[in-house]
Amino acid sequence: MRNRYVDLLRALAIVRVVVYHTTHWAFLTVAFPAMSVMFALAGSLMAASLDSHGVRAVGRRLRRLLPALWVLAAVFVPAMLLTGLPVDRRLLYWVLPLLDPPSNGWGALALSAIWYLRDYLWFVLLSPLALPLFRRFPIPTLAAPYLLLVLIEFGVMPAHTVLKDVGLYFGAWLLGFAHHDGLLRRLSWRLLVPCVGVLAVAGAAWILTHPGPRGYDLNDIRLGNALWSAAFILALLGFAPAATAWLERRAGLLRAVTVLNSRALTIYLWHMPIVVGVAAVLPLGLTAKLAVVTLLVAVAVALFGWVEDVSARRRPVLLPGGRRRSPAPQASRKVMSPLPVSRSSRYVPVDELGTPSTFSPDPVRASTR
Repeated sequence: MRNRYVDLLRALAIVRVVVYHTTHWAFLTVAFPAMSVMFALAGSLMAASLDSHGVRAVGRRLRRLLPALWVLAAVFVPAMLLTGLPVDRRLLYWVLPLLDPPSNGWGALALSAIWYLRDYLWFVLLSPLALPLFRRFPIPTLAAPYLLLVLIEFGVMPAHTVLKDVGLYFGAWLLGFAHHDGLLRRLSWRLLVPCVGVLAVAGAAWILTHPGPRGYDLNDIRLGNALWSAAFILALLGFAPAATAWLERRAGLLRAVTVLNSRALTIYLWHMPIVVGVAAVLPLGLTAKLAVVTLLVAVAVALFGWVEDVSARRRPVLLPGGRRRSPAPQASRKVMSPLPVSRSSRYVPVDELGTPSTFSPDPVRASTR
């Protein structure tokens, strides 16, 4: 059954990312560490996909992830080549971003959000090994990324950017494994509350004593970010509500959540070029800038969002989540179906049978953002 609470968290995370990049409000990184939350939710969905499809889940995930990047590259790489980007073999990273794809001066800022896809790709590749290891040794496996980050932060070992991000975000991905396996739900509140408290206090202490160049922006404070985000994820997923009937009753909000989930990757990839372009061209106040960025992101979703439908092998639509057409009314004459329902009655009318969705719930859709 589809988890609407997870959908809501992902929708809030993608909105927070867009607002943060538009406003540069550092407090948003503390109030809602969106990137770690997104990696945790993606880890949960990756574990579900591995359980359903085995190692083939890696290919399925790449199929969902890469086409949206290729469309972005088809627009921006030629523009960068025309404005000074040299042609070399590193351009292949725009096909498979195991490392940061090359960019020129203006492209480096406009396309800076590509790091998320780079890390996501590495985490997907690591997952077939990490999931069984986590299930056999959950605590040591979960602690490993945080220990790695500590060693890097204290200069014990030098590290590549990708390895630093493994230390920062792979712990959140593993917490997603724990969420999928039900470990967080089974934790007693007597254990969960102290864990959240200790991580939050440790993270806050490090943040307050190690401010970055932008103050208390968590993007500049890796260890504080990891600890604070772990506490945040434990609280969000450990105390997840059992039901979301209140969301189901609000059709407008539910539709917005559906659209944001179905177009999360498009929004993420295109919002940064839009934010940079608006800031460079239009001298607007904050409210007007947010409004223009929101409008242009909606245009990008309309132009390129269909790619996510194609990569997910869905019928392309302009906006997901619309009402499905009701089936044509059945003729009044009852047609007999050879489905035995009891010893006393061998046949039942077709128009009295439940629809397939009555008997089997929709599977959880494994989407990116």
